[in-house]
Amino acid sequence: MATVTEKSPPLRVMVTAGASGIGRVIAEGFAQTGALLHICDIADAALDEVTKTHPTWGISHCDVSDENQVARLFEEVGTNLGGLDVLINNAGIAGPTGGVEQISAADWRRTVDINLNGQFYCASHAVPLLKQSKNASIICISSVAGRLGYAYRTPYAATKWAIIGLAKSLAIELGPSGIRVNALLPGIVAGPRIEAVITDRAQTLGVSYGEMEQQYIDKISLRRMVTAQDVANQAMFLCSPSGSNISGQSISICGNVEVL
Repeated sequence: MATVTEKSPPLRVMVTAGASGIGRVIAEGFAQTGALLHICDIADAALDEVTKTHPTWGISHCDVSDENQVARLFEEVGTNLGGLDVLINNAGIAGPTGGVEQISAADWRRTVDINLNGQFYCASHAVPLLKQSKNASIICISSVAGRLGYAYRTPYAATKWAIIGLAKSLAIELGPSGIRVNALLPGIVAGPRIEAVITDRAQTLGVSYGEMEQQYIDKISLRRMVTAQDVANQAMFLCSPSGSNISGQSISICGNVEVL
């Protein structure tokens, strides 16, 4: 006689900076699998649009560089979702473009506050909820810049290297509690954000946008950019039963970027 297997409950997923860009695509990917979603962002217009298109999602305005706002966020997550299974630590900024002698201390601190401190604050406040889950996972969004040097983008690269260290350390610390922690390292992701980065770098180096874009493409072994959906697919895999024994890893989704 065939046995009836118990259906797993839907994942409860929190995505920071989930109203647009990679975060939005990740959130929509999980939603399509039946997951329950809560997102945060600082862009009110984008949050309003999500409220209209995804009325069942939990929505919070939150600046992840402010720990008080993060503490409130996870109170709202716990109330809205009734717990938490997955934290997608996605919020981040590109930071300034320029030589090290040109970058202001204020811009350096802002990049660190959002990209690195924000991930720490979110992990810190998510873990009490995740420890109550039987299928807990944290995915820290780093960057291919977290394994390569990145001239003229020093604050960004420094934070992305640090995020890998954060994820690796948390995987060791939280593994005995059944919480898996991995870092995803997107490469050159097609879309408005990389277009802005290419524009700034082209201006810094005194070349055209087209020339700068081609320089980026030429440094990718597959000679093409990746998409936000590529990143979302890997995140969903890691949180699926197929990824149940993957933890402490830094996984590049980049077409093999050789150098930046």
